Amino acid sequence: MSYQHKQLEPFWQQHWKNKKIFKTSENLNKPKFYALDMFPYPSSSGLHVGHPMGYTATDIVSRYYRMQGYNVLHPMGWDAFGLPAEQHAIDTGEHPSKVTYRSIENFKKQLQSLGFSYDWEKEIATCDPNFYHWTQWIFTLLHKKGLAYQAEVFVNWCPALKTVLANEEVIDGKSERGNHPVFRIPMKQWMLKITSYAERLLADLDKLDWPESTKEIQRNWIKKSVGAKIFFAVKDFSEEKIEVFTTRPDTLFGATYMVIAPEHPLVKKLTTPAQKIKVTEYCEASSRKSDLDRTELNKEKTGVFTGSYAINPVTNEPIEIWISDYVLMGYGSGAIMAVPAHDARDHEFAKKFNLKIRQVISTDNLKIDINSEAYTGDGHLIHSDFLNNLSVEEAKEKITSHLTELKIGEKSITYKLRDWIFSRQRYWGEPIPILKDSKGNIIRTLNDNELPLTLPEVSSYEPTGDGKSPLSAITSWVQRTNAKGETEFIETDTMPGSAGSSWYFLRYIDPYNTNSIGDFEKLKYWMPVDLYIGGQEHAVGHLLYSRFWTKVLYDAGVCPVDEPFQKLVHQGMICRDGAKMSKSKGNGINPDEVVEQYGADTLRVYEMFMGPLTQTKDWDDSNLAGIHRFLSRIERFFLSDDGKSLLNDEPASLEDKKILHKTIKKVTEDIQNLSFNTSIAQMMIFLNSVADTQCKNKEILSQFLKLLCPFAPHLAEDLWYKCILEEKVSPNSEEYPFLSLAIWPSYNEALTIDNEVKIGVQINGKHRGEILINLNASQDEAVQAAMNNANVKATLEGKTIKKTIYVANRILNFVVV
Repeated sequence: MSYQHKQLEPFWQQHWKNKKIFKTSENLNKPKFYALDMFPYPSSSGLHVGHPMGYTATDIVSRYYRMQGYNVLHPMGWDAFGLPAEQHAIDTGEHPSKVTYRSIENFKKQLQSLGFSYDWEKEIATCDPNFYHWTQWIFTLLHKKGLAYQAEVFVNWCPALKTVLANEEVIDGKSERGNHPVFRIPMKQWMLKITSYAERLLADLDKLDWPESTKEIQRNWIKKSVGAKIFFAVKDFSEEKIEVFTTRPDTLFGATYMVIAPEHPLVKKLTTPAQKIKVTEYCEASSRKSDLDRTELNKEKTGVFTGSYAINPVTNEPIEIWISDYVLMGYGSGAIMAVPAHDARDHEFAKKFNLKIRQVISTDNLKIDINSEAYTGDGHLIHSDFLNNLSVEEAKEKITSHLTELKIGEKSITYKLRDWIFSRQRYWGEPIPILKDSKGNIIRTLNDNELPLTLPEVSSYEPTGDGKSPLSAITSWVQRTNAKGETEFIETDTMPGSAGSSWYFLRYIDPYNTNSIGDFEKLKYWMPVDLYIGGQEHAVGHLLYSRFWTKVLYDAGVCPVDEPFQKLVHQGMICRDGAKMSKSKGNGINPDEVVEQYGADTLRVYEMFMGPLTQTKDWDDSNLAGIHRFLSRIERFFLSDDGKSLLNDEPASLEDKKILHKTIKKVTEDIQNLSFNTSIAQMMIFLNSVADTQCKNKEILSQFLKLLCPFAPHLAEDLWYKCILEEKVSPNSEEYPFLSLAIWPSYNEALTIDNEVKIGVQINGKHRGEILINLNASQDEAVQAAMNNANVKATLEGKTIKKTIYVANRILNFVVV
């Protein structure tokens, strides 16, 4: 008999829903646990089997802590603003909200079919005006604090999509959606000053329980550098100075040329007529490359000479000014002093273009050939006038002081982190609550009573193509008249999709609050998130932005914590035949089909049993079927073929009690450590053990069902009803004691310790039987037990024991003649 998942799973899901048994308690005196999934973007294609990997993990943990007596917040919502919905609107004319909410309905149905214990009363969607009211409010706070501003910056412009794209939306110089060419062009954008929080974002990583690899990714993205600013005069342009930042001011005497970014504001001015065509062509080609492509270490260095010269401030010699795309405007000042003798990139560039290489660092212990490669190690200064013979660190300090005295340099700290480009020229996003005058000057942010600023109906979702969103064409929405009769204009750029996801975890706590983002006492109780599970692809963008916004809200006294996620775990990817699942490869699996054939519990247990949560795993249909057989075997052990309970009240043996308590301990510890695969393995061991002893003791098996419940909640709940409650209480009754709300079992440590061991007995090396003896028993005790074994005793009959070999707890061997 195979258990009837198609009947029992919807049955219990409906009862859980009707009784609201997973509703979050308002009792703020209980211990709390906040388990959070990275909420999905509700695409029209629905869930794939990769989604339940992380969702099942948080659900197991949530169910465990709920049974441990904790107040659990386990919510779900939707990251609902996004380019795919807008592109659908452009293609079909259907409002993006319609396809979005249609997708949400499908996603929700799929999630509910998997039995996740979400509190659906906490559900949010970032495109809901009741939610983005407070996203807009946070923007006004950022603006008032000087953290939101407009500036002309280089952006990823996609002419085909007619919008600016985030860096993560550009792959190999083309748009992720549609594979269209993307260009780097200057455009006035809203910016968020995340750089003001760079030091705190960096330092506070140390207090988080996150994967070290993720913390390292953020450290490298923020990348603090200590060094000096140096101002280079430009030959024949007395009014111009080129600022560079360097972490190696000690090597200034070795600076033999300068490199500026193709976007540097002085490019046109410094380009001589003879070099104009080459420079223009080079800058045009650079605009089609992403920052990632440009900084790839292994790529061949390219560049072009401007025709102009800077003056090295300590040697007074003219040095050539070149343009190369390996220099970015986003880091430092968009210009570098090139020291090819002591920097690998500069050395490669100098060798390619036959530029001067001058050694200024030497060491007594190593022969250095700077013509072959750059020397980047430690040493003392040479060919550096007043710095000669100083160590690198001494030289850094002395040259910085020298430059400061001459007012041509100063000590400086910089970060690789750039301010967050926050504008999108789209319709389907949160409107930015800013009023401007007819010249585009900012008048003010909208007041609290003017929020939310909702999206208008439009006839076309096409961006204008001139860098403006479709909203700019809706005159009736854009223009308004103030009390003085003056015309004011609403900002027509919208926020990026990452706006709502930067604070959604706070709104779950108090989603219906109309006075603030959330009641402070509730936020204080629930925050920070205790366990956050999601993909590592968000290691920089979402996770960094969320940390930034949380710190801003903390500084404003709105949020009680300055870090949102205390513990972070990245679930591994599910592959098929060694390849990542995708539509294009045709190797994806729809979870609906798995649920239909095998049931939600099978899918949940299978995905947790595939291997460690954080590792990439390969889908195997045969193993999926094996898990279904395991669950069917559990049901057959509890129920007869006619569906009657097989359990009884006959006393359990010591062996049965011990395997139960070992299993309780193992599963408890494994859930706390997110080691779900070994939890399931232990439950398999338990089932094998009680099957061998034919233990049908109701008390023993009721405790096992509690352990099974977080993993296979439908089957466990059904067996609880039929075998433990013996169907004496109707699930429809108000007092029905759901297994999902039962108390988690505790274990007796003494019963988890093995004080007996079974060892094999050999005669002349051949296995003749097994004996059960005390752990660490003496040889005499082992021999005595062996003599009481009928088979061993018969085999020894008439033989003389010449030698006895005993390895404690392992083996007993008699050598006989």
